[in-house]
Amino acid sequence: MNKRILLLVEGHTEERFVKDVLQPDYEGRGIYFYPTILVTKRVKDGPNFKGGVTNFAKFKNDVHRLLNSAGDALVTTMLDYYALPNDFPGMSTRPNASALKRVKHIEDAIAGHFGSPSNFLPFLALHEFEAWLFSSPSELPKVMTEKEKESEFAAIIKEFPSPEEINEGPESAPSKRIKSLFPAYRKTLHGPLVTHRIGVQQIRQSCRHFDDWLMKLESYATSPDA
Repeated sequence: MNKRILLLVEGHTEERFVKDVLQPDYEGRGIYFYPTILVTKRVKDGPNFKGGVTNFAKFKNDVHRLLNSAGDALVTTMLDYYALPNDFPGMSTRPNASALKRVKHIEDAIAGHFGSPSNFLPFLALHEFEAWLFSSPSELPKVMTEKEKESEFAAIIKEFPSPEEINEGPESAPSKRIKSLFPAYRKTLHGPLVTHRIGVQQIRQSCRHFDDWLMKLESYATSPDA
Protein backbone atom coordinates (compact mmCIF):
# COMPACT_ATOMS: atom_id res chain seq x y z
CA MET A 1 0.00 0.00 0.00
CA ASN A 2 1.38 3.40 -0.97
CA LYS A 3 1.93 6.02 1.74
CA ARG A 4 2.06 9.79 1.23
CA ILE A 5 4.27 12.16 3.21
CA LEU A 6 3.56 15.89 2.87
CA LEU A 7 6.60 18.04 3.62
CA LEU A 8 6.49 21.76 4.38
CA VAL A 9 9.94 22.89 3.26
CA GLU A 10 11.83 26.14 3.65
CA GLY A 11 12.65 26.88 0.03
CA HIS A 12 13.52 25.66 -3.46
CA THR A 13 16.74 23.95 -2.31
CA GLU A 14 14.86 21.74 0.11
CA GLU A 15 12.17 21.10 -2.49
CA ARG A 16 14.78 19.86 -4.95
CA PHE A 17 16.44 17.78 -2.25
CA VAL A 18 13.15 16.01 -1.56
CA LYS A 19 12.35 15.42 -5.23
CA ASP A 20 15.82 14.66 -6.59
CA VAL A 21 17.63 13.07 -3.63
CA LEU A 22 15.20 11.79 -1.01
CA GLN A 23 12.41 10.41 -3.21
CA PRO A 24 14.67 8.30 -5.46
CA ASP A 25 16.09 6.62 -2.35
CA TYR A 26 12.58 5.36 -1.58
CA GLU A 27 11.70 4.15 -5.07
CA GLY A 28 9.96 0.80 -4.92
CA ARG A 29 9.19 1.11 -1.20
CA GLY A 30 5.72 2.61 -1.55
CA ILE A 31 6.61 5.90 0.18
CA TYR A 32 5.96 9.10 -1.77
CA PHE A 33 7.05 12.58 -0.73
CA TYR A 34 5.18 15.74 -1.70
CA PRO A 35 7.07 18.93 -0.81
CA THR A 36 5.33 22.29 -0.41
CA ILE A 37 7.36 25.48 -0.08
CA LEU A 38 6.50 27.64 2.91
CA VAL A 39 4.51 30.71 1.86
CA THR A 40 6.15 33.78 3.36
CA LYS A 41 3.96 36.50 1.84
CA ARG A 42 0.53 36.61 0.27
CA VAL A 43 -0.38 39.37 -2.16
CA LYS A 44 -4.03 39.98 -3.04
CA ASP A 45 -4.74 39.10 -6.68
CA GLY A 46 -1.07 38.30 -7.13
CA PRO A 47 1.36 35.39 -6.84
CA ASN A 48 2.61 33.98 -3.56
CA PHE A 49 6.15 34.87 -2.61
CA LYS A 50 7.77 31.76 -1.25
CA GLY A 51 10.85 30.66 0.64
CA GLY A 52 12.31 31.18 4.09
CA VAL A 53 10.81 31.32 7.56
CA THR A 54 9.78 34.82 8.64
CA ASN A 55 7.53 34.15 11.62
CA PHE A 56 5.52 31.43 13.30
CA ALA A 57 2.12 32.77 12.24
CA LYS A 58 2.77 32.14 8.54
CA PHE A 59 4.25 28.73 9.29
CA LYS A 60 1.18 27.88 11.41
CA ASN A 61 -1.19 28.79 8.57
CA ASP A 62 0.64 26.52 6.15
CA VAL A 63 0.71 23.63 8.62
CA HIS A 64 -3.03 23.96 9.19
CA ARG A 65 -3.62 23.90 5.42
CA LEU A 66 -1.59 20.72 5.03
CA LEU A 67 -3.17 19.00 8.02
CA ASN A 68 -6.65 19.85 6.79
CA SER A 69 -5.92 18.34 3.38
CA ALA A 70 -3.71 15.45 4.52
CA GLY A 71 -6.25 12.65 4.65
CA ASP A 72 -4.23 9.55 5.52
CA ALA A 73 -0.90 11.26 4.78
CA LEU A 74 1.78 12.19 7.31
CA VAL A 75 2.64 15.89 7.52
CA THR A 76 6.23 16.81 8.37
CA THR A 77 8.57 19.78 7.96
CA MET A 78 12.09 20.53 6.75
CA LEU A 79 13.18 23.86 8.20
CA ASP A 80 16.56 25.06 9.46
CA TYR A 81 17.03 25.27 13.21
CA TYR A 82 19.68 27.94 12.58
CA ALA A 83 18.09 31.42 12.65
CA LEU A 84 14.63 30.05 13.40
CA PRO A 85 12.43 33.01 14.44
CA ASN A 86 12.21 33.53 18.18
CA ASP A 87 8.41 33.42 18.18
CA PHE A 88 8.36 29.67 17.44
CA PRO A 89 7.10 27.47 20.29
CA GLY A 90 9.88 26.29 22.56
CA MET A 91 12.46 28.85 21.46
CA SER A 92 12.24 30.87 24.68
CA THR A 93 12.34 27.77 26.89
CA ARG A 94 15.21 25.88 25.29
CA PRO A 95 17.16 23.87 27.87
CA ASN A 96 20.82 24.50 28.59
CA ALA A 97 21.74 21.22 26.95
CA SER A 98 23.18 19.73 23.76
CA ALA A 99 22.08 21.06 20.38
CA LEU A 100 20.25 17.78 19.75
CA LYS A 101 18.22 18.09 22.95
CA ARG A 102 17.49 21.75 22.24
CA VAL A 103 16.19 21.09 18.74
CA LYS A 104 14.08 18.15 19.93
CA HIS A 105 12.62 20.43 22.61
CA ILE A 106 11.46 22.85 19.91
CA GLU A 107 10.12 20.11 17.64
CA ASP A 108 8.07 18.75 20.56
CA ALA A 109 6.82 22.26 21.39
CA ILE A 110 5.73 22.81 17.78
CA ALA A 111 3.87 19.48 17.76
CA GLY A 112 2.25 20.38 21.08
CA HIS A 113 1.07 23.73 19.72
CA PHE A 114 -1.01 21.84 17.13
CA GLY A 115 -2.30 19.35 19.68
CA SER A 116 0.30 16.66 18.83
CA PRO A 117 -1.77 14.94 16.11
CA SER A 118 -0.52 11.46 15.27
CA ASN A 119 0.01 12.42 11.62
CA PHE A 120 2.22 15.46 12.31
CA LEU A 121 5.98 15.19 12.81
CA PRO A 122 7.88 18.51 12.97
CA PHE A 123 11.52 18.27 11.86
CA LEU A 124 14.23 20.94 12.04
CA ALA A 125 17.54 20.39 10.25
CA LEU A 126 20.33 20.63 12.80
CA HIS A 127 21.70 23.19 12.43
CA GLU A 128 20.76 23.78 8.78
CA PHE A 129 20.59 22.11 5.36
CA GLU A 130 24.27 22.88 4.67
CA ALA A 131 25.37 20.68 7.55
CA TRP A 132 24.52 17.66 5.42
CA LEU A 133 27.12 18.75 2.85
CA PHE A 134 29.79 18.06 5.48
CA SER A 135 28.87 14.36 5.42
CA SER A 136 31.60 13.94 2.81
CA PRO A 137 34.99 15.72 2.87
CA SER A 138 35.41 15.49 -0.89
CA GLU A 139 32.12 16.02 -2.77
CA LEU A 140 31.63 19.77 -2.21
CA PRO A 141 35.23 20.68 -3.15
CA LYS A 142 34.86 18.57 -6.32
CA VAL A 143 31.54 20.15 -7.28
CA MET A 144 33.02 23.61 -6.70
CA THR A 145 36.04 22.57 -8.84
CA GLU A 146 38.33 23.55 -5.98
CA LYS A 147 39.74 20.20 -4.92
CA GLU A 148 42.79 21.97 -3.54
CA LYS A 149 40.58 23.13 -0.66
CA GLU A 150 39.55 19.63 0.32
CA SER A 151 41.97 19.49 3.25
CA GLU A 152 40.62 22.77 4.65
CA PHE A 153 37.06 21.53 4.25
CA ALA A 154 37.93 18.19 5.86
CA ALA A 155 39.59 20.02 8.76
CA ILE A 156 36.27 21.69 9.59
CA ILE A 157 34.53 18.32 9.73
CA LYS A 158 37.19 16.92 12.06
CA GLU A 159 36.51 19.69 14.58
CA PHE A 160 33.11 18.20 15.40
CA PRO A 161 31.74 14.77 16.33
CA SER A 162 29.20 15.07 13.50
CA PRO A 163 28.18 17.57 10.79
CA GLU A 164 25.01 18.35 12.75
CA GLU A 165 27.10 19.73 15.61
CA ILE A 166 28.69 22.46 13.50
CA ASN A 167 27.36 25.36 15.49
CA GLU A 168 24.89 28.16 14.90
CA GLY A 169 27.06 31.25 15.30
CA PRO A 170 26.48 34.08 12.78
CA GLU A 171 29.93 33.44 11.29
CA SER A 172 30.38 29.78 12.16
CA ALA A 173 27.14 28.14 11.02
CA PRO A 174 27.60 25.50 8.30
CA SER A 175 26.50 27.81 5.47
CA LYS A 176 28.78 30.60 6.70
CA ARG A 177 31.78 28.29 6.80
CA ILE A 178 31.02 27.04 3.28
CA LYS A 179 30.64 30.55 1.85
CA SER A 180 33.89 31.61 3.51
CA LEU A 181 35.79 28.73 1.92
CA PHE A 182 33.86 28.65 -1.37
CA PRO A 183 32.60 32.18 -2.19
CA ALA A 184 30.97 30.93 -5.42
CA TYR A 185 28.72 28.51 -3.51
CA ARG A 186 25.02 28.91 -4.30
CA LYS A 187 22.63 26.94 -2.12
CA THR A 188 19.93 26.34 -4.72
CA LEU A 189 22.47 25.23 -7.34
CA HIS A 190 25.13 23.35 -5.42
CA GLY A 191 23.19 22.10 -2.37
CA PRO A 192 20.99 19.50 -4.12
CA LEU A 193 23.83 18.50 -6.44
CA VAL A 194 26.25 17.80 -3.61
CA THR A 195 23.72 15.95 -1.47
CA HIS A 196 22.80 13.84 -4.50
CA ARG A 197 26.46 12.87 -4.97
CA ILE A 198 26.89 12.13 -1.26
CA GLY A 199 23.70 10.06 -1.10
CA VAL A 200 21.01 9.74 1.53
CA GLN A 201 22.59 6.73 3.20
CA GLN A 202 25.91 8.45 3.85
CA ILE A 203 24.13 11.52 5.21
CA ARG A 204 22.14 9.24 7.52
CA GLN A 205 25.32 7.61 8.79
CA SER A 206 26.87 11.00 9.58
CA CYS A 207 23.80 12.86 10.85
CA ARG A 208 21.95 11.21 13.73
CA HIS A 209 19.02 13.64 13.89
CA PHE A 210 18.39 13.36 10.13
CA ASP A 211 18.53 9.56 10.38
CA ASP A 212 16.15 9.53 13.35
CA TRP A 213 13.66 11.62 11.36
CA LEU A 214 13.72 9.25 8.40
CA MET A 215 13.32 6.24 10.67
CA LYS A 216 10.18 7.83 12.16
CA LEU A 217 8.82 8.54 8.68
CA GLU A 218 9.50 4.95 7.64
CA SER A 219 7.88 3.61 10.78
CA TYR A 220 4.75 5.68 10.20
CA ALA A 221 4.56 4.74 6.53
CA THR A 222 4.91 1.01 7.22
CA SER A 223 2.54 0.93 10.18
CA PRO A 224 -0.65 -1.03 9.42
CA ASP A 225 -2.64 1.71 11.17
CA ALA A 226 -1.17 4.56 9.09
